[in-house]
Order: sequence, then C-alpha cells, then structure tokens
Amino acid sequence: MRIVVIGGSGLIGSRLVATLREAGHDVVAASPSTGVDTLTGEGVAEVVAGAQVVVDVTNSPSFAPDDVMAFFRTSTTTLLDAERAAGVGHHVALSIVGTDRAPDSGYLVAKLAQEELIAAGGVPYSILRATQFFEFLRAIADGSTSGDTVRVTDAHLQPLAADDVVDALADVVTGAPLNGHVEVAGPEPLGLDELVRRRLAVTGDPRRVVADHSVGYFGAVIEDDTLTAGPGARIGATSFADWLAKQS
Repeated sequence: MRIVVIGGSGLIGSRLVATLREAGHDVVAASPSTGVDTLTGEGVAEVVAGAQVVVDVTNSPSFAPDDVMAFFRTSTTTLLDAERAAGVGHHVALSIVGTDRAPDSGYLVAKLAQEELIAAGGVPYSILRATQFFEFLRAIADGSTSGDTVRVTDAHLQPLAADDVVDALADVVTGAPLNGHVEVAGPEPLGLDELVRRRLAVTGDPRRVVADHSVGYFGAVIEDDTLTAGPGARIGATSFADWLAKQS
C-alpha cells in the first residue's frame, strides 16, 4: 500500500513512517523539508498522486487562536482538494480527545474545525483522537513556569506514550475508512499537576509544582472529564510509571 504521511518528520510522523515501512508498506514522509507545504500547496498534488492513504499528523507552529485556526483550515483544505483530484481512498488525521468539549480553547476549537472539514471533504476518512502524550509533559511544565514555580491545573488528563499513539494510528491507517472517529488514551487518568510533578522529579528538576485549577489548559478551564477518553476507547499499553522509569 502506498501511504503518504504529511508531517512525517515529527514525533509521531517519523515513528509512524518507520512502523509502516517495517510492515512492508510503501511510505512517503512529506514535510516542508522535503518540498511539500500544505499551506502554500507546494508539492502537495505531486506527493499524493498514486497514494491509497494520506495521513495528516501536522501541527501549527503557533498556538495563537487565529494562527492555529488559519493553519488547520488552510492545510486541511489544501490536502483534501489534492486528494479528491488524485482519487485517494482514505484520509487519516490525528486529532485530540475533547475537541468538542472545550469551546474556550482556541487550539481545540481549531482542531474541531479541522475534523468538520474532513467530514465534509468528500474523501473517505478516519480520525484518531488521542489524549496528551507523556513526551510533552516537560514542555507543558516549561510553558507554565514563573521563576522556580510551575503552575498547572489539577484537572485530570489521561496521557499515553507516543509509541502507543503510533500503534493505534498504524491500525487505523491500514484499516478501512471509519467515516468517523475513534479514541486512544493512556491507562489511567491523573491530575496534570501530579503528572508534571512526577515528570520533573524523575530527572531531579527542583522546580515546585503548584496546582491551580483556574490556570486551565490551552486557554480553557477544564474538568476531569474534558480531556479524558470516553467508553470504548483504545487503551495504550504503557503506564506512566513504566514510561517514567525509562526517562531517569
């Protein structure tokens, strides 16, 4: 099967490309560095020509609400137009659990807009909604630091390892189009403050983590059920404790 991974050089994209190639598929990793730009359209028609599946794991370089909305609208529209013209049979996108439950988050509203464009785009599709990745907890801590204090919400997330996201995504990519979405999440919901505290402690980071429910997440105050998976979600195999053990 010929599969094009848009965003194929990132955390998820590069691992997905390797996984699919190991399974015997003809996989093209596409990104601006390879001459494929979904914002300008450069190289898009050429790279999707002859593909059975196109996978979109791109992300906006800016999380400002207007920027992220413009990114996902432009990028997704460019891809879908090229896929329809090329006769691509399956569009797969990686999205986020809770996109439809956080109307105050500009980022999640933009991801929901992306999902709506895909559903109306005329190409058979599948959307995998994933919870936050363990790998991004340090970046969350860094972005929430003032002096020696990290202030984050105590609301629960249900994060998982990037490798477990890739395994779920590979199954979706090689399956029949769902024309809907499925979820993948980690084994246990934990407060973001606890997640960050444990992530920093394992590397001896001395910053103090303070729980502050009002801080929110991506611009929105969230509750324990906002970004945790619903019934029927696929659960990743890697626990937070097991993942942390590999980071020390």
